[in-house]
Amino acid sequence: MALRATIFKLELHIADMVRAYYDSHTLTLARHPSETDERMMMRVLAFSLLADEHMVFTRGLSTTEEPALWRKDLTGSILTWVELGHPDERRILQASGKSQEVVVFCYGGPASQVWWQGVSKGLERVRNLKVYAVQPAAARELAGLAQRNMALHASIEEGMAMLSSDTGSAVVEIEAWR
Repeated sequence: MALRATIFKLELHIADMVRAYYDSHTLTLARHPSETDERMMMRVLAFSLLADEHMVFTRGLSTTEEPALWRKDLTGSILTWVELGHPDERRILQASGKSQEVVVFCYGGPASQVWWQGVSKGLERVRNLKVYAVQPAAARELAGLAQRNMALHASIEEGMAMLSSDTGSAVVEIEAWR
């Protein structure tokens, strides 16, 4: 028998001083059996940083045709395609052709730097790509906030996000690589 996804409920309150975006979202996350709390909370961080009324979590690890998150317009066209970790160069090139913007969030420390050095040359011509890095220690701090029922407050300033709950908080520096 196959393992089933674990369902998490999230009440997310966002105060983004960079984009002047202030809103609350009631979200349901399905954590794939092979997904860690760290990766799931990186999805939450990505959502917080890019949030708007059309940003949604996708089936993610359950399918290879979809990213971790995306934002579509009312016609179904993909506006923002969000990947986590170290996607291969071909996947980013395909995503850049399917969407107006591709955003990658890395959280592997030195492994992320090696990945970026390996793919950056082949992605120079991709104009709609943004790459951000989060230190592994910060990603682990985020994972410590994971609970089946969460209420998180995200405060976002230039290059930094602070997520807090009743159980603790995590300060995350976001480094823009591109």
